Amino acid sequence: MSGLWILFRRELGQTWGRGGGPVLALTFFACVATLLPLAVGASPARLGSVAPGAAWLALALASLLSLERLFERDFEDGTLDLLALGPAPLEAVALAKGLAQWLANGAPLALLAPVVAVALGAGLSLVPMIFISALIGGLGLSFTGGIGAALSLGSRRGGVLIAVIVLPLFAPPVIFGAGVIDAYASGLDWRPALGFLSAYSLAALALGPLAMAAACRNALS
Repeated sequence: MSGLWILFRRELGQTWGRGGGPVLALTFFACVATLLPLAVGASPARLGSVAPGAAWLALALASLLSLERLFERDFEDGTLDLLALGPAPLEAVALAKGLAQWLANGAPLALLAPVVAVALGAGLSLVPMIFISALIGGLGLSFTGGIGAALSLGSRRGGVLIAVIVLPLFAPPVIFGAGVIDAYASGLDWRPALGFLSAYSLAALALGPLAMAAACRNALS
């Protein structure tokens, strides 16, 4: 357990030091929210109807920005080789990287998501549900994105490859996350959508480290 904690602390420091931490993702998230009214019009009724889906789409796209360097820096300087030969399995390293990615990028994005949604016209009563769904969904986005980051190791255009791999896998949390907020705002039963979103994130948490470790071993071989 202490070894996993050391790995997590190392990865959290690396994540915060990689390009300024979550600043780039938060800035991109805010820019998307600023540009959306210019695209769909400034009508409060129209913005309010698209706010949940737009906030979740921006959240998924912002999550992509910090994925390229998740494994690449360790792969380039040989640290990944040392981690693969160390006492901790690569699955534990991948788990630490995914959790650090979620805490350093997913959690700040979840905090900003209600602000963006309210700015787009969502009601203040939706703020707790937006935050909870974004925090849960962000966990799935981090580990699913980590799979794409590991699979792209060694490629020249890693960022493009990550987007191609990951964006189709981001569709379920975007659908379920927006569904949670829509159902809650309409007074419908929001628990099934939240259950599906939680199941997606738990599956990504359970299977993501295994897939990431397998992809890293393949890149190192």
